[in-house]
Amino acid sequence: MAAYLLRRLAIGLGTLLVITCLVYALARAMPGTPLTAQLGEDPSRKLNPADIERMRRVYGLDQPWHVGYARWLGNVVTGDLGRSITRKQPVTTLIAERIGPTFLLSGTALLLIWTAAVPLGLYAAARSNRADERATSLLLYMLYSFPTFVAALFLQIVFAVWLRGTGWELPLFGMTDLPPDAPWPARVADVARHAVLPVICQAYVSLAYDSLFIKSNLEEVLRQDYVRTARAKGAGPVRVLFHHAFRNTLIPLVTLLGLSLPSLIGGSVIIEQIFTWPGMGRLFFESIRERDYPTIMGLTLMFSVLTLLGQLLADLL
Repeated sequence: MAAYLLRRLAIGLGTLLVITCLVYALARAMPGTPLTAQLGEDPSRKLNPADIERMRRVYGLDQPWHVGYARWLGNVVTGDLGRSITRKQPVTTLIAERIGPTFLLSGTALLLIWTAAVPLGLYAAARSNRADERATSLLLYMLYSFPTFVAALFLQIVFAVWLRGTGWELPLFGMTDLPPDAPWPARVADVARHAVLPVICQAYVSLAYDSLFIKSNLEEVLRQDYVRTARAKGAGPVRVLFHHAFRNTLIPLVTLLGLSLPSLIGGSVIIEQIFTWPGMGRLFFESIRERDYPTIMGLTLMFSVLTLLGQLLADLL
């Protein structure tokens, strides 16, 4: 096991180097720089060529991309992810501020997904080829094929426009409308109301996919010889389903759960952007738009590490 872990860690380290190098090269190859992005957002700002060149030297933009990558990598080894060019804050501070809202959103969605997906998958497998199972599977396929951004806009129209002024009205944007000094029960309730629509949008596609995944694996296992043997020995349908079939489908489920670790922290760029949720996905989108190279690289490093750890955790489990 120790040799396996060391080999996987060595492969993961090499993978991280390749990923970060490619992403840094692509980020530096994008049209524009952080300076031109800032000037484009505020046309009233006027900088003379000397000021622009001085700022390019300060931010290291006058160096080739491979020199900038080597400098960034050296700082990462010492635990420094750099400082945001546009926000003038350490990248670690930005991540610390955004990781909580994303974890709240993604953690709630993940809990909802697995709480509902396992019973739905078991029910669909137990009722295979019956009318209720076919209706359930059809509904799951429709949910899986329905675009997330369309669902988000539709839910906003229904719960924020059509139901405005009723008890079913839900907020459109943001994480809370209350000031920081508001009583904590009111703040918790307000955050929960703001999170309803983003959680639904983030959960329904994965819920449909995971339910169909569980159903498909269970149906394959239920056709195996040892399941027919268990039935021939007098095992009841519930014992066959849970004890013999479901336990033998846990390996791919554990793999699927391990690979969900990056999305738990990484968030969803589309959902967080539509609902202006102050999470990691929105920060990633904004940093790309602003050409904020240190923030892009810090988030890329974190997402890559989480993905590799999720794969390793799934394999170990």
